[in-house]
Amino acid sequence: MLRQRLLTIAVLLPLFVWCVLALPTPYFALIIALMVLLGAWEWAGLVGLSGNGERVAYLVIMGAALGGAAWLASVPLLRHAILAGAVVWWGVAMVWIRRYSRDPHGFLHSLRADRPRSFPPRWLFGMLGVVVLLPAWLGLVVLHGNAFAGGYLVLLLMLLVWGADSGAYVAGRLWGRTKLAPEVSPGKSWEGVYGGLAVALLLALGGGLWFGLDWRTLVTLALLSFVTVLFSIIGDLFESMVKRLAGVKDSGRLLPGHGGMLDRIDSVTAAAPVFALGLIWQGVVA
Repeated sequence: MLRQRLLTIAVLLPLFVWCVLALPTPYFALIIALMVLLGAWEWAGLVGLSGNGERVAYLVIMGAALGGAAWLASVPLLRHAILAGAVVWWGVAMVWIRRYSRDPHGFLHSLRADRPRSFPPRWLFGMLGVVVLLPAWLGLVVLHGNAFAGGYLVLLLMLLVWGADSGAYVAGRLWGRTKLAPEVSPGKSWEGVYGGLAVALLLALGGGLWFGLDWRTLVTLALLSFVTVLFSIIGDLFESMVKRLAGVKDSGRLLPGHGGMLDRIDSVTAAAPVFALGLIWQGVVA
């Protein structure tokens, strides 16, 4: 398993970095849209849209939503509204996670994929995938299209998410005692969260110095990175909760050793809108 994970990383990581740094924003947007559609295919299966016809129809809806978002994004106010709406949604998701963690057999249990006739219907919960995936795509595209740093802001975001995840893993293994959400993700601990945040803050400061930011902007970037990582944890936990409701370990088998596309982008779905909106409010991104 470890060998598969490392081989997948060795192949895909350089390719992703090349896409971020070398491709113009329209082409980068298409690549990320493809990743979103792959994630949407997996999401459809998780929420009970198991037939090929239903999943294809769901992909058509997601594709139309991406096209609509691309058109709306040309208007700054609408672009900002989509990102702000996503931040509000992830606040709601945190409440859902807490409620599920306290009572896994409560009302959220009715969303299991093997009970498709329960409330809310499969398609209603399926549309939640648009709320999860579409703003993340928009956030990444907004970051990439920025004249200030372009793809480097995307890489900084990914470093924050990956660094926090690695820091959380190491800190959790060494000092993890207090479980974060045992009913959702038994392996995560509060000590791991602290370790991940510490790594993310160091990366944010290093990235800010590399960008040549003044100290005020550097401090606000560090604070934004802190919040971004907290939201990335919510994104990770939310996908874990959905997989538990669906009764599966991984969202798919697309990436050897890593599971599905959703398993790789779950943290980014929550982190990207927050990071992009925060940089917009700081005046770094238009």
